[in-house]
Amino acid sequence: MISVFIGIATFMLIVVALFLILVVLAQRAKSDGGMAAMGGGAMESAFGPDTSNVLSRLTIRGAIVFFVLSFLIYLGYIHARSHPTGSKGALPNIPVPAAPAVPASTTTPSAAPTVTVPITAAPDAAKPNTPSGTSADKKP
Repeated sequence: MISVFIGIATFMLIVVALFLILVVLAQRAKSDGGMAAMGGGAMESAFGPDTSNVLSRLTIRGAIVFFVLSFLIYLGYIHARSHPTGSKGALPNIPVPAAPAVPASTTTPSAAPTVTVPITAAPDAAKPNTPSGTSADKKP
């Protein structure tokens, strides 16, 4: 139910936003330079000589509707998140079948063969070499 409200309110918010864009673009600029290109005379013939007041009122009312709708959608999302309904989006609870019993084996597992590896030190690893390539223990 709340998702239907959120969907309708979101659609209305988009319509109001487009309406606000059009109303703001149709308003007369203080320099009046842009209105001639957008058909400024057509706006005066549609709304009369008091076009700026009508468009200003429409902008204010449209902005109020926009912010009220935005706040209502916000409250709708809060309500939907805090009051989840049913198992929408949740995974179903499926019982896990019991595992069949495995009979204990009477034979003992065989022991794995062991392998021994002799550890030997590398030749002359303990004796550091000098820069001339001779051992440090040797005397000249």
